[in-house]
Amino acid sequence: MLLVHPGGPYWKKKDEAEWSIPKGEYDQAEDPLDAAKREFEEETGIKPHGNFMALDQIKQPSGKVITAWGFEGDCSPSEIRSNTFWMERPPHSGLQQEFPEVDRADWFTLNDARKRIVKGQIGFLDRLVAHLR
Repeated sequence: MLLVHPGGPYWKKKDEAEWSIPKGEYDQAEDPLDAAKREFEEETGIKPHGNFMALDQIKQPSGKVITAWGFEGDCSPSEIRSNTFWMERPPHSGLQQEFPEVDRADWFTLNDARKRIVKGQIGFLDRLVAHLR
């Protein structure tokens, strides 16, 4: 399972239960699968292609609803190149610093992915495994 780690100073030293599927927001005018492909490319620098498996939606504890797809692919995590964002850093300094939205990616076995992924997304791992069976 390919998971990504959020970038920025808040996440720098956090690891277990902090990784995620590549994802992002989209508006109702955008097709959800097209948005997922766009977000994957923005967060990894890799254009996804292949057969996409719908993994449905999961409502997060925050109330957000995530719609996800799985697909078979291969890449080297060292080749991941994420888009960036700006934030005030240090806080209340008036200075802006640029950070990658995703600071790293890695391949995980199913058991390791369960430990690393945020709790609200574990259901996507289960759905992917069920689909592959």
